[in-house]
Amino acid sequence: MNMKKMIKGLFAVSGLLLAVSCADYNDLGGFKADPDPSYNLEYTDLNAVKSYINKTDCPNMTIDAAIRLKEFNKQAFDHAVTITNFDGVAFGYSFMPAAYVSRKGYMNFMDLKEALSHISEIDCNVHGSPIFANEQQSDEWFSALTAPVEIQVLPINDVDIDYSTAETFTGTSLRGKPAIEKDMDSKGNALRIPKKSEVYIVEGFDLDPQGFYTITFTVRAYKDTKKTEMDKDENIWCTFADSLVNTGKDKDGKLIPKNFTIRPGGWQTVKVEWVPGKTATKGYLLIEGNLNAVLYIRNVHVEHKPDNHRPQTKQEMNDTIRYALNKWCDGLMEANEGRIKSFDLIDKALDSKAEIEPGILDLKHSTDQIFWQDYLEDATHTGSELYGAIVSKAASEAFVKYGGNAEELKFFVSETGLEDQKRLESLKYWIKKWEDNGAKIDGINAWLNLTYVENADNETVVNTLLDNLAKTGKLIRLSNFDVKYQDADGNAIMADKITKEQRQKLADYHAFVIKAYMSKIPKELQAGLCKGNIFDTSNGSGDPVGLWSKATNGDWLRNATYKAFCDALSGK
Repeated sequence: MNMKKMIKGLFAVSGLLLAVSCADYNDLGGFKADPDPSYNLEYTDLNAVKSYINKTDCPNMTIDAAIRLKEFNKQAFDHAVTITNFDGVAFGYSFMPAAYVSRKGYMNFMDLKEALSHISEIDCNVHGSPIFANEQQSDEWFSALTAPVEIQVLPINDVDIDYSTAETFTGTSLRGKPAIEKDMDSKGNALRIPKKSEVYIVEGFDLDPQGFYTITFTVRAYKDTKKTEMDKDENIWCTFADSLVNTGKDKDGKLIPKNFTIRPGGWQTVKVEWVPGKTATKGYLLIEGNLNAVLYIRNVHVEHKPDNHRPQTKQEMNDTIRYALNKWCDGLMEANEGRIKSFDLIDKALDSKAEIEPGILDLKHSTDQIFWQDYLEDATHTGSELYGAIVSKAASEAFVKYGGNAEELKFFVSETGLEDQKRLESLKYWIKKWEDNGAKIDGINAWLNLTYVENADNETVVNTLLDNLAKTGKLIRLSNFDVKYQDADGNAIMADKITKEQRQKLADYHAFVIKAYMSKIPKELQAGLCKGNIFDTSNGSGDPVGLWSKATNGDWLRNATYKAFCDALSGK
């Protein structure tokens, strides 16, 4: 789409919604929007939000907005609003391994490359998605990489039954009356199974739940009344250890039994290959379905191959995860080509309850997923202790390898709930532990979870958080800067119900947070703010978190929060 035409259209529908400052958007060709008189337009005299930051006084201060990578690449409405009003963008989890790494480890970064090419043209900043996180990982790739190792195994004999020498049948029949028929032919006795029977021809042996079983038996079919051979085939089906031997499922999801054909004439060998059912405690083979013929069974042999895999050793798992880690960094940074210089290195690693020592939260661990920190240990350190050092080394080296300037690279650790003193102290503990082991960690990206509550102290928690963050000496970035609204009774107020007075209170609280950040965080440590949602969510019926609200005619209009941002950033 022609960018000039798109911006003209945006102005037309939104009544001076945007003020343009990026180079590609400066020339509007003399276009002027005529406000629609059917509804009130406020704050149209304000400029782009980012223009109100005094870069001389606050050289490191930036204001970013979150936008999904695919939405950004559309270069449509959200894209235009974002880049004309904010210093930069954050793509969140939009280029995490889950979306870009296949089960076999192939990586496709076309969306990211497209976005970065455009960003280079318009001179827009990007804060990089978490390079390492517990969420949005390529679980299928991890599962394939860490799968048990295939090994050579030999078959194990389990049971041999010779009915040719048996005197009586001591097994179980669910239907019919099987018996030993003596001197059935010149080769001895045989187990005689009448028509329409259900008989366990072998049972009671121990099972290997992971084994693959082969059961072979010799069988011959005869007519019911005369010992003359049949004219046509007989069919049976088998159940092995609680699992019906089948050929798949029909369109209704029902199992389709596998037919074993017994040909008329002489003896033949039937081979059943199957695995035990999950409910089985003992092994057996049940045969049924002989509707037209008597069956004779001479002998049965059962053997199995044990699972021909073994779990990877601890060292193999360590090596495998390090391989995955380096491959991911290599692919990501090759696509980046040094253009994104600021990344969340590690994201939300702290557990919510488990402690490593009194007052210090452990990192998250998992028994059913692959978490990087669970496998990166060495002889003297746990994987948790080495996590930050190993991942920062891999990411830094890959960044430089593909054209990045190491002196420009900044790594943040992002975490949520840092208004809780215990969580903040725990994060500081782990950052120090990682840095002691060689990690590069420049800053903290504090994820906010703010709600303005009427008639409540909404300021203390923010002041305390910022005071404590300032003491860390790290660069401080605030993310997910969205504020929800609750009335005095604790009811959530949605965007389509909020009053003008309530919206103003919400705007004032946004301004308070911005001013508190700019006053409490030393200027040299200010890494900026990132707005989580620039519009009220859910097209106006969700939370009133945006700088733009839905107008009665369906257009998005600047609201009081927009003005609050501009005033606070300018120091008013």
